[in-house]
Amino acid sequence: MHSLLGLEGIARRFGPIEALADVSFTLGTSEAIGLIGDNGAGKSTLVKILSGVFPASAGRMLLDGQEVTFSSPIDAREAGIEMVYQDLALCDDLDIAANVFLGRELRRRIGPFRLLDRKRMAAEATEAMLELGSNLPSRRITAALSGGERQLVAVARALQFKPRILLLDEPTAALSAEKIRVLLELVVELRRRGVAMVLVSHRFTDILHVCDRVLVLRQGRIAGEIAPGDLPVDKAMARMHELMTGTAA
Repeated sequence: MHSLLGLEGIARRFGPIEALADVSFTLGTSEAIGLIGDNGAGKSTLVKILSGVFPASAGRMLLDGQEVTFSSPIDAREAGIEMVYQDLALCDDLDIAANVFLGRELRRRIGPFRLLDRKRMAAEATEAMLELGSNLPSRRITAALSGGERQLVAVARALQFKPRILLLDEPTAALSAEKIRVLLELVVELRRRGVAMVLVSHRFTDILHVCDRVLVLRQGRIAGEIAPGDLPVDKAMARMHELMTGTAA
């Protein structure tokens, strides 16, 4: 498998606090990696480094074998890395279509002017939401949506940038069982299209069903790795718990 992304000795400090230390792993094309760990283990810090929110305090990040540094999420996006944040980062006063195209608004020319093409954005946002199993009207204001509906809007927006790598921070946290099923099916489909993914989740069963590998973080370090296909679900979950708590033999 082609190594799309590689981390070598990544560390991150916030003053005297060491959030990450010596984190190294690779992510292949079309591969899905799960990240699990207790609160404060460093999961969100790690994906925020990958997405350009935080710089690493030490270590190297390689993309297609070339060292890269991101000073902002825009740098990461231009490199083909897109992030769906746990807090979603949506604009409540805008409708679904405007949020889906936030940062890449479609325009049409009328004489010397370039105006927002709201009709086209509404149509394409509706199509994007339908792909996620939702028939929400694209003109609905985001503030009126439920937590699960907002999550789907955030995922739809990320996919509009056609990422090579998609980072998902607790993507199923606010979803119903049916919407979780749709989202996990989408993960499988995106992998088939060649998109690599990193999923942060507390739902162990979701990760075990769609990820090739699971990395367990504990106190800012990788405590171990699990290949879900190598173990029955109950044994894989027991092993993850051992690694998270430091009780592994």
